[in-house]
Amino acid sequence: MIQALIRKGVRIPNPESIELAPEVDVRRILPGATIHAGCRIRGADTLICARAEIGKETPATVENCLIGPDAELKGGYFKGSVFLKRASVGSGAQVRDGSILEEEASAAHIAGLKQTILFPFVTLGSLVNFCDCLMAGGTGKKNHSEVGSSYIHFNFTPQQDKATPSLIGDVAHGVMINQAPIFLGGQGGLVGPCRLAYGTVIAAGTINRKDELRPGRLIFGGSGKSGNAPYHGGLVYRNIKRIVLHNLHYIAGLQALRHWYEYVRSLFISEIMPDELYNGLVRTLDACIDERIRRLGEFADKMPESLKNYQASAGQGASDTLLSQKRQLYDNWSRLEQELRTGGPAVESPEKRDAFIKRIRDQIQASGSYDYVAVIRSLDPDAAAAGTDWLMEIIESLTGRWLSMVPAFNSA
Repeated sequence: MIQALIRKGVRIPNPESIELAPEVDVRRILPGATIHAGCRIRGADTLICARAEIGKETPATVENCLIGPDAELKGGYFKGSVFLKRASVGSGAQVRDGSILEEEASAAHIAGLKQTILFPFVTLGSLVNFCDCLMAGGTGKKNHSEVGSSYIHFNFTPQQDKATPSLIGDVAHGVMINQAPIFLGGQGGLVGPCRLAYGTVIAAGTINRKDELRPGRLIFGGSGKSGNAPYHGGLVYRNIKRIVLHNLHYIAGLQALRHWYEYVRSLFISEIMPDELYNGLVRTLDACIDERIRRLGEFADKMPESLKNYQASAGQGASDTLLSQKRQLYDNWSRLEQELRTGGPAVESPEKRDAFIKRIRDQIQASGSYDYVAVIRSLDPDAAAAGTDWLMEIIESLTGRWLSMVPAFNSA
């Protein structure tokens, strides 16, 4: 198998050191790719496109990943993820299932990612743990959203749930690659679930626990107050509204991104985005949606115990609204889950969508290029706004419909 790859033009400087699992389809490793010494390639779904480079700095294990043209995985462990054109990850990385790095997104050395989506040009520093979030913003390599080194997205609670996804930017505006960048300063952290607007800057050393939906804000903070207080473990949850609303908004954003991939990215299938890479991209996004629904379902399953614990601790002071929210989430979860998985057919205006897609087609034809980033960035402001309006309609329609099934969450 390895000799067959070399004969067709795959560069393997040290063939004896490569481990190529028997299930790997050599037809999906394309001429011009480079696989360096000590690398392990596994999984029937693995795709390595032309000029991609694996293991340049240290050995890399690649398992069921889709690696686009000119992408670089410099060393570490990579599983069930997608790396589009010129995406890059430094050595010592662990990138696990459900991660998508779009065009020229990057991470430096020793980055840990899982269920993470980075839009074009988003850059992560070194020693970053960035799981269960989506980040967008910026317009290019010199104006990009960035996460400083030694940063963490806190995605696991003392109640042992992961209903904690954070939107750093958003889908409807972020796909246009025309927004102000977001900067998360090093030696800091973000406590999920959280939402941040474009133009947000979080100063180095700050642990941020609050949403900031006003664009262009600086968030800073020093050391927290020290001390201790009684802590009663167990499932109480004194504020589930924020958790549920953030999860619904996140899932709606992913469903809108699914529409974007289906109707817009599909127009760019070419040597840069071969069918296999596009189909794998869509499958990975679907897996991200499934993961978020599963995690919210696990949270919903905890509501009966949470109700009992909350009533016992709050007594006569228990909030009727909070009690209703917990009951509705648990009682209506099966129906809500089904709705979450449908993606909301017919929630968009076909006229808005089709008019925007025509503009994309015209732009591709006028430029004679299938360069996704170049075409999207060349849209005039009116066209970009029309595309954002189409996606926002999907997001707002979905969240509105889902919230109608748990009306207690619409109360104060």
